[in-house]
Amino acid sequence: MIIGVLKETSPETRVSLLPEHITILKKWNVEVCVETNAGFSAFANDAKYTEAGATVKSRSEVLQNSDLVLSINSPSQSEIANLKPARQNGGSKILLGVYQPLFNSGLMKDFAANGSTVFSMDMLPRTTRAQSMDILSSQANIAGYKAVLQAANLFPKYFPMFMTAAGSIPPAKILILGAGVAGLQAIATGRRLGAVIEVFDTRPAVKEEVMSLGAKFVEVEGAADASMAGGYAVEQSEDFLQRQKAKIAESIAKADIVITTAQIPGKKAPILITTPMMEAMKNGSVIIDLAAATGGNTEFTKNNETVVHNGVSIVGNSNLAATMPSDASKMYGKNILNFLQLMIDKEGKFNLNFEDDLVLGTCVVHNGEITNARVKELIN
Repeated sequence: MIIGVLKETSPETRVSLLPEHITILKKWNVEVCVETNAGFSAFANDAKYTEAGATVKSRSEVLQNSDLVLSINSPSQSEIANLKPARQNGGSKILLGVYQPLFNSGLMKDFAANGSTVFSMDMLPRTTRAQSMDILSSQANIAGYKAVLQAANLFPKYFPMFMTAAGSIPPAKILILGAGVAGLQAIATGRRLGAVIEVFDTRPAVKEEVMSLGAKFVEVEGAADASMAGGYAVEQSEDFLQRQKAKIAESIAKADIVITTAQIPGKKAPILITTPMMEAMKNGSVIIDLAAATGGNTEFTKNNETVVHNGVSIVGNSNLAATMPSDASKMYGKNILNFLQLMIDKEGKFNLNFEDDLVLGTCVVHNGEITNARVKELIN
């Protein structure tokens, strides 16, 4: 079996596998071919891949010769249309990455038309057994860390409290909307920098985690149960939304930094910060919106852009993990290896075991058909 690793197109800086991951695959009797300069932006040059046992080839050769193709983002439409059949798996070319099928149903149709088999790691069921394969969590951890550092760079004041001969400097006040993996890491990072932190989340179950990190938990009673949503937000009642807005408005007026993380699978991100709320914020305040890829949690968010409204900077960045490509690739690659273990036998051959709920849940396209129920609903 041959696994191919593609070079991501700019501005993506991560790579699906680093040389250290290739060493492990070689022990599994798997051959690996890597596109020229695939790991360049993640500080892994072609020589390192060759030393680890991979062969370095052109993009067209990787796409043509590999049984399984790894790419964080999807290949182009023309590349999908020209994919050659694989030698294994009944000729079906297998692709594995993070293709956001709930927002890219047209792309899934293209894959199905080509007869490919597609696994999208953002569809992995978020169960206890899947934690070691959960790319959303590993990359969100980085996003939460970098969100605070980016805010600190933009914020025109200190984060920690200072007592100086010229007077006292109060600590920065951070409001974090959403206490998932990214939110919790943002709390920890903000506390290390000396900020005072308040956190809002619709899930009362995270209160203990928030407080253990030294932040204050802002409660709004009556939230819909989110325990089965895999760490995401869920849609709430109108009554709850009104009480939620009132609470957020009260906290946001005092905040210097706001970090938002709320997303709902397959839907536009909820607007948590309205224009009146934003206009009540102090000049020089900063909002880091990690939900920018799905519309953002503010009315002004634009993905991969910084917008200034009424003296408030709104940073839309859905891929902060790419600003730390070395460690982001290291963790992503380890997640991929753990997932591939479910489908590679001792002889290094691919074994599609759809009796495994993780394999089945992550597979979006197989045998020319879209197999994931949620994606099917969107298309129909």
